[in-house]
Amino acid sequence: MGKGFSKRSTTVSPSLTLAITAKSNELISQGVDVVSFGVGEPDFNTPQYIIDGAKYALDHGMTKYTASSGTPTLKKTICEKLNRDNGLNYKPNQIVVSNGAKHSLFNALQVLVDEGDEVIILAPYWLTYPELVGICGGKTVVVECLPEDGFVVRPEILRQALNEKTKAIILNSPNNPTGAVYDKNDILAVVEVLKDFPDVWIIADEIYEKLIYDGEHISIASISQQIYDRTIVINGMSKAYAMTGWRIGYAAAPTTQIAKLMDGLQSHETSNPNTIAQYAAQIALNGNGESIDAMKEEFSHRRDLMLALLADIDKITIVKPKGAFYVMVDVSALFDKTFRGEKILSANNFAKLLIESYFVAVIPCEGFGADKFIRLSYATSREKITEGLKRLNDFVKEIK
Repeated sequence: MGKGFSKRSTTVSPSLTLAITAKSNELISQGVDVVSFGVGEPDFNTPQYIIDGAKYALDHGMTKYTASSGTPTLKKTICEKLNRDNGLNYKPNQIVVSNGAKHSLFNALQVLVDEGDEVIILAPYWLTYPELVGICGGKTVVVECLPEDGFVVRPEILRQALNEKTKAIILNSPNNPTGAVYDKNDILAVVEVLKDFPDVWIIADEIYEKLIYDGEHISIASISQQIYDRTIVINGMSKAYAMTGWRIGYAAAPTTQIAKLMDGLQSHETSNPNTIAQYAAQIALNGNGESIDAMKEEFSHRRDLMLALLADIDKITIVKPKGAFYVMVDVSALFDKTFRGEKILSANNFAKLLIESYFVAVIPCEGFGADKFIRLSYATSREKITEGLKRLNDFVKEIK
């Protein structure tokens, strides 16, 4: 046995989402009828035309290494997508294709962040953000976004968090876990603050951009050349194209130098992303968007159903999401109350009792910077939503 383990590996927090998922899977394996609102992926299968593209790649020998940053054709297709959908102009040598958007985020932070640098994360946040910052040696500075503001950051609160140590800010719109969407005025308010801090990088996580039900997606990099020059745009195939398992994400860098640095890291970390999946991603991005529209319409119906059913449950409050496929539910009014002799002390405790007694899986949001909340995903059928929220209502009625 050696002398010990690295600090970076031993300080990573376990994922609450994985813990709940593991408990849910354990119960399902025992034959229990579990309703899960925990999943962070579309429940639709990958569209057939994309699957056919992967089959074509396999049948035509597209199974070898590619350039570590992705195939030229895929990078060109991504440039066309960014221009068409977001009004952003990039060249293929500014694009780095990676093993999912999470990998792209990690590459971006690895390039930007040194030991002790501060990275602003807007809470509630995706629980992976602070872990990635920590692995890179950075310090997370959490800026709270309030439910009464629709979980959109107040400019004056953001300004207070910025200083000479700030290296970057991560802006996630549409947001996981809140479903918040930054409209143009919200983006402009953030930009106005950042103008006074020209050395701060912006990492724009736009993975849910296609899943917006109220309003439209505005990429912060499209606001001005000055903002473009300091923004790394992160996106991928997982959410819009139901391609979570294919593991294709990408980063669009403002300069070729940044792209080369990210590529240099990736070339040693993983080499190229899956070759077959790259070809399938190219086919997906060249599609007509019908599958996205159909999925988005169904998610919109599910969201409205979930909100209507949650509104009938006492002692909880909800914040209407504008995008993604999650609803944040404030359960703090039930803290210090009792369920079957056990006191509810936290959202984590609430979720534990709910899955053990009523077999409903939800995600407690302590790890997302929102201690009072649980997150419910509506990436499941309407029947499951109806049944699961009936059980949740029955559970809450038992709490005294």
